[in-house]
Amino acid sequence: MSPLALGVLSVVLLNLYAIVLVVLRSRVYGVPLYRPMLVNIALSALQVLLAIVFGLGLIVLTPVFGAITERVSGAGSVFVWVYLLVATAVWLLLFPNSVYLITELNFSHRAEVTPVPLWYDIVQTLALTLSGIANAILSLAVVQLVYIVMVDPPTGAIPTGSWVFAGIVIVLGAVGVYLGRYLRLNSWDVRHPASLVQKLRTHLRQRGKALEAFGFVLTHALLIALLYVPLFTLAWSTIGADAL
Repeated sequence: MSPLALGVLSVVLLNLYAIVLVVLRSRVYGVPLYRPMLVNIALSALQVLLAIVFGLGLIVLTPVFGAITERVSGAGSVFVWVYLLVATAVWLLLFPNSVYLITELNFSHRAEVTPVPLWYDIVQTLALTLSGIANAILSLAVVQLVYIVMVDPPTGAIPTGSWVFAGIVIVLGAVGVYLGRYLRLNSWDVRHPASLVQKLRTHLRQRGKALEAFGFVLTHALLIALLYVPLFTLAWSTIGADAL
């Protein structure tokens, strides 16, 4: 099995393991099933699926865009960029859902009096968090590779522009997590930008909130970056620029 296939399989198994632990918690210890965790896992995995689907869609549509260019000069390139921008925007809106699972480590699902042992909840919640981080890393890696192929073809080393792109995504993902955890906003709230901006402005005007937001975003972004950069670099060295 190739290292790439093994990495993807590991991410899938980690998601399944987190789901099994959440369900078993209810079945084994007789407590209500904590459905929000299952929903969060589904939302986290969805953006991985979208990244892969959009990438495959680009491959499938490339001949179509080429045919359009033959008929109308430059039209195919326009369609390509429209596709890339729309696909990236949709994926980016969902990206924070994977990083958001870090916040499950607050054990908000655990009651003061519960038959569930602490060790079980530690493993379950850690598996849930790691599945979210793994989903974030895998989906971002797919999108960064698309960026490299379409925008900044490699000459051997990983293009600097793609690192800048990945860094921006990671920071925006951390911002999205903060908005979701403290303002209870969701990805689809972007449909009401005026209301979103007003809620954020009101929140940040509270004493100490701006500094708290900065610290939250900085620490979360650095955590993901410290995991993502070496893993993507290792994958790049394994696959090789020639494969692109």
